[in-house]
Amino acid sequence: MKNQVSSVKERRSVLFVFLASVCFSTGGLFIKLVPWSALAINGARNLIGAAVIGLYLLITRRKIVFNRRVLIGALSMIGVTTLFAVANKLTTAANTIVLQFTAPVFVILFMSLFYHQKPGRVDLVTCFLVLLGVVLFFVDGIQAGNLTGNIVAILSGVCYAGVFMMNTGKGADAISSCFLGQLTAGLVMTPLCFRETDFSLPVMAAVLALGIVQVGGAYILFSIGIRHTQAVTASLITGMEPIMNPLLVAVFYGEQVSALAVTGAVIVVCSILAYNVWLARKKR
Repeated sequence: MKNQVSSVKERRSVLFVFLASVCFSTGGLFIKLVPWSALAINGARNLIGAAVIGLYLLITRRKIVFNRRVLIGALSMIGVTTLFAVANKLTTAANTIVLQFTAPVFVILFMSLFYHQKPGRVDLVTCFLVLLGVVLFFVDGIQAGNLTGNIVAILSGVCYAGVFMMNTGKGADAISSCFLGQLTAGLVMTPLCFRETDFSLPVMAAVLALGIVQVGGAYILFSIGIRHTQAVTASLITGMEPIMNPLLVAVFYGEQVSALAVTGAVIVVCSILAYNVWLARKKR
């Protein structure tokens, strides 16, 4: 009986992680559909997302944690969401999400620089393959005029690495960092929405979807699901995001991706997924 209950819990948790990945992957499409500036979009979606997560914290009676690690995680979260929105306006959704997906490479780099953890052979091979894929993106960026957007997407990956590092270890609290980062970004950037002129029903529906589904709902589902999901399973499921994100944009927005970018994406995504699986198995 106990094993059955545990099995049901695991299946439900895997479903939550899957649903979170689906929610996360809608970001590229909804940002493309809103004809506002990137900062205005980011402000609105973060304010709505913070309200959703705040309501969740209230219902579950979870207290917000305040400490140095949580606050640095919150700052990293602000950087991730802001740079992701800006990059989506400057380059393709595929370039944005895949280049953000390079975050583990920066984690390896930061751990080596700040914590003196020497990278192993697998770490170095992963870094080489990911950098090879990134080079193809930059070649494509020069040809298609997306170079600035690609650079911003890489910076988003740097901030995402900060989120990973600050949300693990003593004193870390991922949901607190997420809530504080979104609330701050929302309060600072939402006033920029008053400069916009298009507040039609489709636009407002996309903005609400970004806040409720892609930001607030996704983080809540992920925080619940990750509790009882094996690391290998979670890494494989979340690896769907850089594939689903550009697919949704291609189908519903008609954005095309070049052959060079596709080649780079395959190298980056496969390398990071293989690395995550290896890392999870090593820890287990």
